[in-house]
Amino acid sequence: MTQQLRQLVLVSAATVCMALTPHAFGASASSPCANNTESRQLDFWIGDWAIGGQGAATSASSHVSLALDKCAIIEQWDGGRGHRGENIFAYSADDKNWHGMFVDNEGRVHIFLEGKASSDGLTFLGPGIGADGASVLNRVRIIRIGPNRVDQLWEKSADHGKTWSTAFHGEYSRKNS
Repeated sequence: MTQQLRQLVLVSAATVCMALTPHAFGASASSPCANNTESRQLDFWIGDWAIGGQGAATSASSHVSLALDKCAIIEQWDGGRGHRGENIFAYSADDKNWHGMFVDNEGRVHIFLEGKASSDGLTFLGPGIGADGASVLNRVRIIRIGPNRVDQLWEKSADHGKTWSTAFHGEYSRKNS
């Protein structure tokens, strides 16, 4: 990992941590996120989900919830074959941008420096390292298909976003309550 990329990852991790701990930096007792329209843009994803798609285990699942006075969206997922992880997303009123972090039980950590909302969901971008050690760009899209269906598409680009290859495509179906 280059020194510049290492510094970028450290700054990004610090930014995500600050976004997720507003009370530590003098935020008021009332939640600034609860009624913030931008902070509510991923609320369609809150709930319990079965994850399907090509190559998915039949027991793959996801639990998405709010945390930190509704300032963070946390996905706890289980791939059904021992692979588990958490995704943490938050909107920063400071820079008017979504940020995210992916961590799994296999030692992977991905930081998403930029997140933008659209009419059908959110798209997150962040730097990474490919299997060959070369720099890649990660793009994760969380797409609302309907009230009980969400797709998550994780893509990678080795040419700075000119072309993309699919690393993961999860089809989320809301579990019955």
